[in-house]
Amino acid sequence: MYRDNAFHNFEHASHVTSSVKKLLSRIVNTDEGNGLRRSNHPDTLDLVDLAGHSYGITSDPLTQFAVVFSAVIHDVDHPGVPNAQLVKDNTRSAQVYKKSIAEQISMELSWDMLMGDEFAELRACIYQTEEELRRFRQLVVNTVLATDIADKELQTLRKKRWDTAFSETLASETESETTREDQKATIVIEHLIQASDVVHTMQHWHIYKKWNEKFFMECYGAYKEGRVDTDPSLNWYKGEIGFFDFYVIPLTKKLQSCGVFGVSSDEYFNYASQNRDEWCREGEAHVEEYISKFNENANRKMKKTNEVV
Repeated sequence: MYRDNAFHNFEHASHVTSSVKKLLSRIVNTDEGNGLRRSNHPDTLDLVDLAGHSYGITSDPLTQFAVVFSAVIHDVDHPGVPNAQLVKDNTRSAQVYKKSIAEQISMELSWDMLMGDEFAELRACIYQTEEELRRFRQLVVNTVLATDIADKELQTLRKKRWDTAFSETLASETESETTREDQKATIVIEHLIQASDVVHTMQHWHIYKKWNEKFFMECYGAYKEGRVDTDPSLNWYKGEIGFFDFYVIPLTKKLQSCGVFGVSSDEYFNYASQNRDEWCREGEAHVEEYISKFNENANRKMKKTNEVV
């Protein structure tokens, strides 16, 4: 299901899923009770929102599973080039989906597989009713599509939703508390998966550099193969600084301000800020290193091909 891309591969999906699970667990781990309390039955425990501000996420196993499932599948069959290139190439998928093309492909392929006979027992564990099925699908669709961060129109809509949901002055007086809580839960989930999708920027420097190099190799390889027109190496250094300044660090601040993730949001902000500063100092040299590695690997492959011929 996952292609052999340098970045958008199953290892990346596993990395994202690990982050999602960590952030979900940080919602629950609000005190020594670990988000659990004794129920009326002496042998059972209830999952509860001890923090009082997780917007129902901690007490909803279906939501939690949907987010983890979305992380696993979110880049299935990724073509290794951005959506803008798919539109430019006028691919069949671009003609069908118009927007969030790679994300919708991932969703369609994964959903078709889940609906197969071989996964009947798994589906029975996920949902019991048609209403639960519809809710599960909607959660997965929303979460997977939230990983499309390049679409400016979608980003504007998400920002507007965030401002409305988390601003006391903008919240509608006609909306019920339940409606507002549902809106906040949806927005928190969107930001959780977005942070997890780029979590390497918010971890130790060596992890950030590893995945930054992988992404460069994928983008530069696509350019060398003639699949994209622009040489990414020309703006990679400055582009990363802009990515930190205008996306990653503001995202970590939103994780802090929503008040759900505890110390993880501070941890992510600190690592992102440190990585940004380190990249400013060392990034240009690393880009040169990436190009050198790519050329060495390309020459090695060409030599092996010539030897076979």
